[in-house]
Amino acid sequence: MTSTSTIGEAADLRGAKAGSAGGSLAGKVAIVTGGNSGIGKAIVLELAREGASVVIDYVVQPEATADLVKEVTALGARALGVKADVSQVAELEQLVAATVREYGRLDIMVNNAGIEYRASVLDVTETHYDRVMAINLKGAFFGTQLAARQMIGQGGGGRIINISSVHEDWPMPGNTAYCVSKGGMRMLTRTAGLELAPHGIRVVGVGPGAVATPINTSTIDDPALLTKLDHAIPLGRMAEPAEIGRLVAFLAGADASYLTATTVFADGGLMHTSPGL
Repeated sequence: MTSTSTIGEAADLRGAKAGSAGGSLAGKVAIVTGGNSGIGKAIVLELAREGASVVIDYVVQPEATADLVKEVTALGARALGVKADVSQVAELEQLVAATVREYGRLDIMVNNAGIEYRASVLDVTETHYDRVMAINLKGAFFGTQLAARQMIGQGGGGRIINISSVHEDWPMPGNTAYCVSKGGMRMLTRTAGLELAPHGIRVVGVGPGAVATPINTSTIDDPALLTKLDHAIPLGRMAEPAEIGRLVAFLAGADASYLTATTVFADGGLMHTSPGL
């Protein structure tokens, strides 16, 4: 567990306060959980390119967070790194509080933090199950709740974007707990989207397929496995993290104003493949 007392120390990771970048999200404030690596990092950079001030939630690798803050600042946007374990509601509360204290509001919440332990339903331990659910589903649930409360209190609506997976709908034998957590995110997105619509808060899921991030290093580093995966994807390759980041930036902006309570899949056609008959 991380200590919520470290959140105050995140002030050392602040980017410059002046000169927010222009773009479709100028003046908006976003939180990205699990934001200092992989898809989360790509989301942070794309939101910053569109002018949002971004709060980067992290648990490990403070140096990577500090480097990312510098990258965001170089883009002309503002960034703050906050250490918070999303499996702990008290730390999520402090994450939102730190955001509002620094920037005065919260407009975009990206529930991105996630882990997996690959095991079948016969082999998953209680410890592994609880950890996957706590980070992937509990974190997204209470991240949604706390962000929505802040958005309602400040007025003006907002966007909550849940980074799910193709496996919210597409089974993956040998990764059962992860699939269950993502299935829960699917219904969180749909149900919260309906509940929060009267408040002008749109809730949308993003379901990536295979993405070239550190979680897939073992596949990327094995030519045979990578070739097998590429052949299973109609577009013939894994996604780059920036492609998911750009999708999230679109969903956070005005052009996605009529989307809520649904998931947008970015999988290169993977979910619709068939061996043929």
